[in-house]
Amino acid sequence: MLDAAQAHRLRNVLRLGPGSTIAAFNERDGEWRCEIAEIGRNRARLHIHEQVRVTEAAADLWLVFAPIKRARLDWLVEKVTELGAAALVPVWTARTQPERLNRDRLRAEAISAAEQCERLSIPAVHEPVRLDRLLADWPPDRALLVCDETGNGTPIAAALGDFTVQPPVSAAVLIGPEGGFAETELDALGKLPIVKRVGLGPRVLRAETAALAALAVFQAVAGDWHRARRTDPRPR
Repeated sequence: MLDAAQAHRLRNVLRLGPGSTIAAFNERDGEWRCEIAEIGRNRARLHIHEQVRVTEAAADLWLVFAPIKRARLDWLVEKVTELGAAALVPVWTARTQPERLNRDRLRAEAISAAEQCERLSIPAVHEPVRLDRLLADWPPDRALLVCDETGNGTPIAAALGDFTVQPPVSAAVLIGPEGGFAETELDALGKLPIVKRVGLGPRVLRAETAALAALAVFQAVAGDWHRARRTDPRPR
């Protein structure tokens, strides 16, 4: 059974009705070929026919980021979902501009992006947390790649050279605020054994550009870009 929002998308956006074939998915059960049995204003019911794809292990990659302005943040969530981020962790730093975060809206953006790119999982959207609190509770088996705009980081592709190319890999990418990290924050990060300070080339990148660049390099070197995409024309 589909909820009102899903029924609305099928009926009013995709213009589908009873008898139409679609693909339905979730992270636990994979993707299934279904037929719309009935559809109304507030719900839709599906007949499930066959499984077409199982969930595969992927890189366990978090994006830890200082919140940015709403329009750019929505775009960032969409794109990092497409790039395979497993979790989105907003973090308050010394230079973060205060912004109220609507987690429900960000999760809706992530769901829409997952449907668009045929991804079987939805990234978790965490509550915002202060950087010092996040680091105090950081899991010791998760590497933290800090994108360092000062020029003192190892080029990211070189820093990833010792990562396995077979998922799952537990890692996170940390993107600072628009004003960059404070020196005290960089000093604290540098003392943690799980931290790798990495560089993203000779240009100063906006926060959302840096996030996409870092995730793309990670997926190419140590993530799941070694797998090919399967195509399926049915709506999802």
